[in-house]
Amino acid sequence: MILRPSVAFLLFAAMILPAQPARAVVGGVDSRDRQGARAWTVRVETSRGELCSGAVPAPEIVSKAAHCLMGGGSISVVSLATRFRARRQMVVAVLPHPTFVPGTTPRTQPGTDLALLRLAEPLPGDIEPLTIGGTLWQGETVTMAGFGLSAENNKRTARRLRETELVNAGNYTTQNTVKVAVDDAARGEIPGAGACRGDSGGPVLRGTTRSRDLVGIVSWSSGRLRTQARRICGGFTAITPIGEYRRWIAQGSARLLGLGGETQQEEPVQPRAAFSWWFSR
Repeated sequence: MILRPSVAFLLFAAMILPAQPARAVVGGVDSRDRQGARAWTVRVETSRGELCSGAVPAPEIVSKAAHCLMGGGSISVVSLATRFRARRQMVVAVLPHPTFVPGTTPRTQPGTDLALLRLAEPLPGDIEPLTIGGTLWQGETVTMAGFGLSAENNKRTARRLRETELVNAGNYTTQNTVKVAVDDAARGEIPGAGACRGDSGGPVLRGTTRSRDLVGIVSWSSGRLRTQARRICGGFTAITPIGEYRRWIAQGSARLLGLGGETQQEEPVQPRAAFSWWFSR
């Protein structure tokens, strides 16, 4: 796919727009395919009312954005049955990537915005773990899914699985490097599809939602370029590419599966009240 000339400018323009942890799919569609996103996308909630999304790389393991763990409280995961009935399971162990630095926003995060959760028991058999994919190439189409808001200022639109196709526009570098994806038609210049509140940690798949090739997770989003730039949805979707972390995910999953009892962390991440605005409460 040939990218339009404006894309290179969009990556620069994103630097001057406010960015927030991504929490919801705007401009997308409800996911109703029993063999699609439902089978590997979960909702991650805390006892303090915080909401994010997650991907499933193994029956007892959920991958997500590490910044979603900063609010404190107990953590649970909600999966959807084939008839889209919600089922809840508790998280017993947490492992953030060793480079993740608490106390920073996702866009100023110098480390990797990635964490693994271990569940108290395996997810039901109708949940199908994803395969960790390879390099995310510029110009390719990806599909993201999440449980966040479909309307930025309406919290009632959260907790419903939605999905949308985006185009990977290339690298975006601040303290670390993420991929920036945009609506193929809007290109971040006008309102378009993308991540919003509640989508952080949601899966980004190569191609369609049936591909099962996990190439990234949602980290943060920012508003569109031309109008209402102070909004945080409908513009740019920042993705943590996870192909390069394949070995850490395998080793971290093995380590978590050797743990039990109370929630544990590789490095304690202290709850910070200042981070409550990241989530949809």
